[in-house]
Amino acid sequence: MVYEGMRSVAGPYLGTLGASALVVGLVTGAGEAMALLLRLGTGPWADRSGRHWRLTVVGYGLTAVCVPLLAVAPALGTAGVAVAAALILAERAGKAIRSPAKSALLARVAVGGSMGRAFGVHKALDQVGAFAGPLVVAGIAALTGTLWPGFAVLAIPGALSLLLLAQLARRAPQLTVVPDDLAVAGASGQPERPVRRGLGAALGLDLPARFHVFSAAAALATAGLMTFGIISFRFVEIGLVPLAAAPVVYALAMATAAVAALGTGALFDRWGPRVLLAVPVLVAVLPPLVFASHLGPVLAGVALWGVATGILDSTVKAQVAAVVPGPRRATGYGVFAAVQGLGAIVGGAVAGALVTHHATLLGVLVAVAQVAALGLLVGVLRTRR
Repeated sequence: MVYEGMRSVAGPYLGTLGASALVVGLVTGAGEAMALLLRLGTGPWADRSGRHWRLTVVGYGLTAVCVPLLAVAPALGTAGVAVAAALILAERAGKAIRSPAKSALLARVAVGGSMGRAFGVHKALDQVGAFAGPLVVAGIAALTGTLWPGFAVLAIPGALSLLLLAQLARRAPQLTVVPDDLAVAGASGQPERPVRRGLGAALGLDLPARFHVFSAAAALATAGLMTFGIISFRFVEIGLVPLAAAPVVYALAMATAAVAALGTGALFDRWGPRVLLAVPVLVAVLPPLVFASHLGPVLAGVALWGVATGILDSTVKAQVAAVVPGPRRATGYGVFAAVQGLGAIVGGAVAGALVTHHATLLGVLVAVAQVAALGLLVGVLRTRR
């Protein structure tokens, strides 16, 4: 709820502080990249230390602190943009700290063939907050005529989430430890290799080849998906949506993301990774919609953006868990996210540079990237056979 409330207006908010489209693209793209690339370190750290809960709590704590502090940016004058950008990046560092550990915990408690459903349900529950957060920000913006008070109010759900997480960590301590000198049984029931150490292990060089191919495909999809910061900056800039209503549009995307996560998670358990072939197709059709000059196509594009986001944030993690041994899963999630991060930073920079005057060219580049992503995914499926 806290992060998504901020994310729904990050682009327009930076714009009100004086940021250009390029700066918005770089900050939001770099933020997503940081949230992904830093997992190269935090994933192996979780595997080696077994401190999954501690890392999860620290990561959420950064979000709970950094987002409310965005409220002070307008009072800082010309330094406001730099401070806001730093807080956004710090919040994304929190995401990098918590995510591999959290995903490994979730994969560990999923039973039988329910991996896709487990990640789908988790994402859907996450989207409840993602839906409510933007609406809270929108409501406060409508009442006050400005965005910064909404960030201050988000301190309340941030504090509550930390209290709930601390309670959960105390009640489920048995989920936190996988001794790295012992082999454990994975989903197949066969012994898996213990946690490895060293640079090669941190980079996942010992992980299956199809894991790396799948990671590359996800990176291309992530690059083409762009960030909501760029999308919202565009539709606010051309006057399609008032600034205060941008969070409501984001809430629409989060609602479709929740439905997509639940649906594709269940389909993954039934049909396997074939359901992921839909992602490049969805991403390829987004630019003509989200950059249209009429509200209807833009809203349709935002809804599809939510669907693609829901799949990339949930069901793809089930595929990672399916191909990476249990003691290496936090590392696997870290490597996977880092490769996605490369796509995010490139995609954010390209989108920020082209969206204002060269939206058609941007659409062509996105389509080409998705053709490549689709080819890689097909290769993964054939290897699986």
